[in-house]
Amino acid sequence: MSTASPVPSRRLNAVLREDDARVTPLELFFDLVFVLAITQCTALMAEEPTWIGIGKGLLVLGVLWWAWVGYAWLTSVVDPEEGAVRIAIFAAMAALLVVALCVPEAFGESALLLAGAYAFVRAGQIVLFAVASRDDMQLRRSVIGLGMSTSLGVGLLVAAAVTDGWLQGVLWGVALLADMGGPFIFGAEGWKLVPAHFAERHGLIVIIALGESIVAIGVGVEAAVDAGVVLAAVLGVVVAAALWWLYFDVVALVAERRLSSAAKGREQNEIARDSYSYLHFPMVAGIVLLALGMKKTLGGVGDPLKLVPAVAMLGGTAIYLLAHVAFRLRNVHTLSRQRLVCALVLVALIPVALELPALATLGVLAALLSALIAFEALRFSEARERIRHQLVDEPQGD
Repeated sequence: MSTASPVPSRRLNAVLREDDARVTPLELFFDLVFVLAITQCTALMAEEPTWIGIGKGLLVLGVLWWAWVGYAWLTSVVDPEEGAVRIAIFAAMAALLVVALCVPEAFGESALLLAGAYAFVRAGQIVLFAVASRDDMQLRRSVIGLGMSTSLGVGLLVAAAVTDGWLQGVLWGVALLADMGGPFIFGAEGWKLVPAHFAERHGLIVIIALGESIVAIGVGVEAAVDAGVVLAAVLGVVVAAALWWLYFDVVALVAERRLSSAAKGREQNEIARDSYSYLHFPMVAGIVLLALGMKKTLGGVGDPLKLVPAVAMLGGTAIYLLAHVAFRLRNVHTLSRQRLVCALVLVALIPVALELPALATLGVLAALLSALIAFEALRFSEARERIRHQLVDEPQGD
């Protein structure tokens, strides 16, 4: 990738990243706004723990996710800490914060404000991409295609803001599909990225999502901290740690190497789009649903979970695991049977969770995930050691 001079000019400029660049402090600062956004989505679903409430929360999370993804691609092309880009990133942070603040009333009084703030966030990304593509016509064509799909998505959100009921939900869904479908429809040939940076950025957002599951433990406590609450908190940490282990122990390493080894251009960009921009969304959504289930568990550890929170806890974890299965299939074209089986077992346990105390359901979940990790560590111990110590580039098991 060619690089421009890092000396700032008096006009809006974009300094292209070096190939070995890592995540910068400004990117981490930007991601802090996404922490609030995730928390707001969990709160939205917790306030309305129904199927409609879950649907609303996931739609809002999808829109927020795609806004974040846009800046993950952007900052893998340009250095966010050079030139006027830094100021533009701060402006996008402010707009994204407004979007997050509007989440509780995203389908009500704040719908139009949310759509307007989201439009500002996405417009900033398109403008910076346009600046970065001044001398790259292939990238410029991709930016034009992205601008078209973004405009369609934003327009539909504005239209949804002046409607209500089922029509509003349909418009939100179509807006999200149009926005996320742009990179797939218009192709991936023109984009650029730094593989190590791109993979690291998505790994950090998984940690942020896992942090929401920890936050849910704290905000879910509604009574005195007794033995049941303490045990639930410990089990919640076990579950969060297990999800961290399942991603970062081997999966993240293999995926980053696969992305780095892919041919630059279309192949590498399509892997990045499919594996990270698309398949990381169900991972994050699964964690957010789990956080909802844990929040309801801490609200009454001795009572059985109701249907929606039970589905959120066990089904959300299953979605996370199924996303891992798809992630592995996309990257190394092999099936993780043990994760698939564990996901199916979790779904099958939902009726049981309606009869057990919430604390017991959380304990079962922690036990199943711990057993899955133990099985993989023992069954694929040799391959795991080679992968973790970079002695091979492709996995032999797991």
